[in-house]
Amino acid sequence: MRIETARLIITEFTLDMAQAVQENSVDEDNKRFVPDEVWDTVEEVQETLVFLISQYGSFEGPLVYPVIVKETQDNVGYVQLCPIDDGSWEIGFHIGKKYTGNGYAAEAVKAFLPVITKQAGLSEVYGICLADNKASQAVMRKCGFINIFSGVAKYQGIDREIVKNIWRA
Repeated sequence: MRIETARLIITEFTLDMAQAVQENSVDEDNKRFVPDEVWDTVEEVQETLVFLISQYGSFEGPLVYPVIVKETQDNVGYVQLCPIDDGSWEIGFHIGKKYTGNGYAAEAVKAFLPVITKQAGLSEVYGICLADNKASQAVMRKCGFINIFSGVAKYQGIDREIVKNIWRA
C-alpha cells in the first residue's frame, strides 16, 4: 500500500523503521491511552514489525501502516485497521508526541479510511477511545465519525469510560 497526501506518505512497514516506532511509542500519551502499543526496546519493535508485515495482503489481523512526512522523511506514527471481537473493524492511529499539533493524524485517517475500507470490502469502521482522550475524539470528528456511545464498557479488557464512534463509507 502507498497512499500520498499533500504532506504525508502512508506505506508498509520495513524493519529499518523499528527505532522510530520505538521512540514514538514511549511518549506519555501512548503510555496512558494505549499501553499495549508501547515498546521498551528496538528488539521488541522488530518482533512486532515482523508480525505486522506478515499481515499485509490478508484481512485477518491488524493492518498497520507507518505515516511518513514527505518533506523530512520522519516516521511520525501510524494508522491501522484492526478486527474487533464482534467481527467488525476499528480504526487506530497514533502520532508521536513531538509531532502532534500539525494535523497529521486527521490527514492520515482521512486518506486511509476510503482506501482500506474499499480493499477490505467494509462500509463502516468504529473508532473507540477512552473518554478523556480528547485529541483522538477531535481527530475522529474531523474525519466524519459520529458518536454512537459514551459510557462504561470494556476497553482493553477493563471496564473504562469510553466513547464509541462510527464512520460510514
